[in-house]
Amino acid sequence: MSKKLIVIATLALAPVFSAQEMVNKPVQSYQTAQYQAKKKAFIDNLLSKMTLDEKIGQMNLPSSGDFTTGLAQSSDIGKKVEQGLVGGLFNIKGADKIKAVQKVAVEKSRLKIPLIFGMDVIHGYETTFPIPLGLAASWDMNLVQQSARVAAKEAASDGINWTFSPMVDISREPRWGRVSEGSGEDPYLGSEIAKNMVYGYQGKDLANGTNILACVKHFALYGAGEAGRDYNTVDMSHVRMFNEYFPPYKAAVDAGVASVMASFNEVDGVPATGNRWLQTEVLRNKWNFKGFVVTDYTGINEMVDHGMGDLQQVSALALKAGVDMDMVGEGFLTTLKKSLAEGKVTQAEIDLATKRILESKYDLGLFDNPYKHGDTKLAAKEVYSIENRNIARNAAAQSMVLMKNDNQVLPLKKSGTVAVIGPLVNNSLNMAGTWSVAAKHDKAVNLMQGLQANFGKEVKFISAKGANIDYDAKLEDIYAAHGKKTDRDNRSKEVLLKEAVDVASKADVIVLAIGESAEMSGESSSRTEITIPQSQVDLLNELKKTGKPIAMVLFTGRPLALTNVKDTPDAILNVWFAGSEAGNAISDVLFGKVNPSGKLPMTFPRSLGQVPIYYNAKNTGRPLDQKLVDKCEYQRFRSNYMDECNTPLYPFGYGLSYTKFNYSDITVSNANPKGDQTVQASVTVTNSGNYDGAEVVQLYIRDMVGSITRPVKELKGFQKVMLKKGESKKITFDITPESLKFYNGDLKFDWESGDFDIMIGTNSEDVKHSKINWTK
Repeated sequence: MSKKLIVIATLALAPVFSAQEMVNKPVQSYQTAQYQAKKKAFIDNLLSKMTLDEKIGQMNLPSSGDFTTGLAQSSDIGKKVEQGLVGGLFNIKGADKIKAVQKVAVEKSRLKIPLIFGMDVIHGYETTFPIPLGLAASWDMNLVQQSARVAAKEAASDGINWTFSPMVDISREPRWGRVSEGSGEDPYLGSEIAKNMVYGYQGKDLANGTNILACVKHFALYGAGEAGRDYNTVDMSHVRMFNEYFPPYKAAVDAGVASVMASFNEVDGVPATGNRWLQTEVLRNKWNFKGFVVTDYTGINEMVDHGMGDLQQVSALALKAGVDMDMVGEGFLTTLKKSLAEGKVTQAEIDLATKRILESKYDLGLFDNPYKHGDTKLAAKEVYSIENRNIARNAAAQSMVLMKNDNQVLPLKKSGTVAVIGPLVNNSLNMAGTWSVAAKHDKAVNLMQGLQANFGKEVKFISAKGANIDYDAKLEDIYAAHGKKTDRDNRSKEVLLKEAVDVASKADVIVLAIGESAEMSGESSSRTEITIPQSQVDLLNELKKTGKPIAMVLFTGRPLALTNVKDTPDAILNVWFAGSEAGNAISDVLFGKVNPSGKLPMTFPRSLGQVPIYYNAKNTGRPLDQKLVDKCEYQRFRSNYMDECNTPLYPFGYGLSYTKFNYSDITVSNANPKGDQTVQASVTVTNSGNYDGAEVVQLYIRDMVGSITRPVKELKGFQKVMLKKGESKKITFDITPESLKFYNGDLKFDWESGDFDIMIGTNSEDVKHSKINWTK
């Protein structure tokens, strides 16, 4: 992928990192030949002293639970640490607690090998950022990297030195709850985000004490589970794997990611945890990955239910596949010694896995100073600081996507009375969204708090709940997982609706906050219906009868089918789950302090029946005539639906602004390039509206004829540019043959001569076109 294709302009609401702190090259750059030789000598010497039990112990990653510091040595985990039977721990939080356990490892165990401490630091530590799908909507790689940098510094100061992030699984399946944790449907955007997350977490020098190990997950194809059901079967061709699903994993590896997590699903009929082709042939031999591979939670044990054998068999299978560390299941700890004696695994395989784990500890500098991560004084200063929250607030505002704005209802006027209605208006516990395990949820700024704090002196805000998340109390109880209560109101729906209508009647405009609650998306949160629950739809419809303008604030962790509600409100602002500063950031956007610039990283379907629907699909031999596509008309014996359009409700890359951007036609520097030439494709973008604003200018390319069928378009570059009212800028993309490469039928990564359609525009559907013919 050409590094020339992305230029990012950050909209600075908050303090940004200095140029020295921002990372622009892989972490391996500091590992000189001298460093590598010194590391090898140290690790080889240590390995020579280790017993078999101690080696297998390094491959064991139990979950500690959260115990008090006084129990660090006396607990079952503490005893195993002292015996050298533990390589790392996760789910323990706090510098003092971590230091107490580390003290057992380096003072009580025979060889004094330090532990690594992991945690699901997914979109921030205590300062939480938008869910990853929301952060992807910013299309701002500086902010993406900043979010990981803040998370790393907070986590490291609190004792954590390993995060199970970034999650880079491509998915076109909104029923799958974990789309909230990824970057959407596109391999190019996903790859850019993957490498910038790695840079943010790991920095240039892992040993400096403020950086932490990143872990790219879930390798591989986890986002393509059948029927959108979590942990489910995946089956696809290798051509599709390499072209559409593998690129973000490879981008993370190329960026120097220290660890990789195996996925739960099968690949080619073999679970990823035991799949040697995946973990060794692709990851290590093709991509030259040098770090270590860890299973997902009990991933080895689960291969028994997949039908791959008993625990001893599947543990040996995982080791031989290339897995180095066993999370929670203790299959390695309890069976590898026996398997070695029976010749089912080799000493060399155990030694290699142990070596990889020890090398990562060495890179972290733990053998020099095992306590370098975790400083209570530093944590008190760093964790949840005002500076970090300001960065999170900025990131949240940049992630929001304006999906509709009839009659310029937004931005709101800073006067009059605003009715703020909906089940999430006053709910701080749900602002961070899913996978926010370290967050202080009660500290998160909810919508009403944000509005009052920022504009309460100028605007009168009145509120009502109006509806519960769902009519079904049992279902709502399922949604309220991990302590994220939905504050269900047991009054009748009639009473709730009447109260909301009464409040709305006293206001000039309605801000209606509806959608999903935080844990309606995330792991084990698959849905067969991806609509807003009927209780909230009924609330919207009742408020519409008041005749007051409605600005709908949409909370969601996935693309939703909004066809039944899109025409009712005057404006729709998708705020995802925006993190610690959600209420402040939403207020900034609603009142125009920030002009929204987010663009969708995943297609929003019209209905569930269209799923999977994604922009970079392939043509069929019977495509529907484009005129009929545009009119949403049916044609028999063509690839379409009798009862639905082919087009999405909101396409990939879509997002409005309070201002308007006009695009000129495309000009290309050379319509007939040859060989390794560079073609410059340019448009002039003009801000013709009434507000300063940022636009994400998107470059797509279609390879018109190929040795295998090619997508109708593929994202190949983007630039986020700030334009003042009335300002014009010429935006240029450098296109090289690297931009045209793909994996052909022989899995050779190359490009082919021919015609190419160059497209530049504001989203994947609204583009200008230009043609070039490129020959080798």
